[in-house]
Amino acid sequence: MCKLSLVLVFLIALSGIDASPVKSHNPSCLGNISATDVDLVHFAMNLEFTEAEFFLKASTGKGLDAFNATLARGGPAPIGAKKANLDPLINRIIEEFGYQEIGHLRAIADMTGGIPRPLLNLTKENFAMFMDRAVGRRSNPPFDPYASSLNYLLASYYIPYVGLTGYVGAIPYLVYFNIKRLVAGLLGVESGQDGVIRTLLYERQDETVEEYGGVTVAELTNEISNLRNELGMCGIKDEGLCVPPWLGAENRTTSNILSADPYSLSYDRTPQEILRVMYGTGSEHCPGGFWPCGANGRIARMYLDERYHGNYDACSDGKN
Repeated sequence: MCKLSLVLVFLIALSGIDASPVKSHNPSCLGNISATDVDLVHFAMNLEFTEAEFFLKASTGKGLDAFNATLARGGPAPIGAKKANLDPLINRIIEEFGYQEIGHLRAIADMTGGIPRPLLNLTKENFAMFMDRAVGRRSNPPFDPYASSLNYLLASYYIPYVGLTGYVGAIPYLVYFNIKRLVAGLLGVESGQDGVIRTLLYERQDETVEEYGGVTVAELTNEISNLRNELGMCGIKDEGLCVPPWLGAENRTTSNILSADPYSLSYDRTPQEILRVMYGTGSEHCPGGFWPCGANGRIARMYLDERYHGNYDACSDGKN
């Protein structure tokens, strides 16, 4: 049974996050931007590239270019990804996920031509920065996503779910049938990946995360979700593995293997929200985090501060 501490309940209740799914007074939460169907799926490729490199390198020791040399379209090689210390079961799952991401990239590129891979910061230091920020203190020893299966699953908790919400947010604004069918297929697999990751973590919910002392797996997922909500700035779009009953399905459960709204429907996110979450800056104009030089495609570049346009010298070390 999912255990939710009173402290965690108060943290969620008092975090300052609006409990409503969307803050309607914030235009960036509404998703109604000037973008074509192709623009929207090109934007999604930034997350697909991130997942592909993270999954493939961790499970096989090789990145995307070793499997398909054309999909990156000349984009820079990722920073920091490496083979992870995974047990055989987790390695098998993550390797399959990696191959699925290649398929996703191929599907989008075959239909729309694709975009260059953005610079990706997949260093252990970058993941530690996000985790430390979520928990509110520095990890000791420093959090390393590649050190163990548990750490890798916790790091994976951050990324695929963001892509899932992005696809949900894009679908209402798509016009053409072939793009709608493509995005529906992508969403189905992304949702499955997120569900597998959350289930594997739920099985270990009461284990403590060494780097954060007494913090349990369930508590850390809640903290990560709270951070993504804060960065996204559009209310609750994210929930950890254990929630107060008022956030559980039909207000009847504290377990939360699948994150969903009061109708048990998937949350959505706009491109602006996704940029704020993945940059880690809380601003779609200021890159950092996983995409230190900014995301690619017309939507992302439309919001990007001009000093980062094509200037990898300004951010190639993975810092702002």
